[in-house]
Amino acid sequence: MSTVANIVVALVALLHVYFLVLEMFLWDKPAGLRAFGQTLEAAKASKVLAANQGLYNGFLAAGLFWGLSLGSGGTDVKLFFLSCVLVAGVYGAATASRKILFVQALPAALGWVLVYLS
Repeated sequence: MSTVANIVVALVALLHVYFLVLEMFLWDKPAGLRAFGQTLEAAKASKVLAANQGLYNGFLAAGLFWGLSLGSGGTDVKLFFLSCVLVAGVYGAATASRKILFVQALPAALGWVLVYLS
């Protein structure tokens, strides 16, 4: 179970690295516009805010990778950062897009349960 849990944690971390890239570097590029379904004008107006949000996603990824690097001693770190991802995902789903519940919160919840049980 521990290996499966760590794979899910790594996938959640990689997903947040992807979010970082989209929000910090591709926000007003075709890939970013498609991913977030917005116009170039809206993206340009919110580019600085998106970059800040991307940085926070990078911190979440870093925390998850840190927890993984600690081996069996990283359980509490992984649970903490998965909890942060879960809360952010639920909040995002409630305030921005329901899609966030499935893309961010659900993988974090699955990871949290798997880490807790292992």
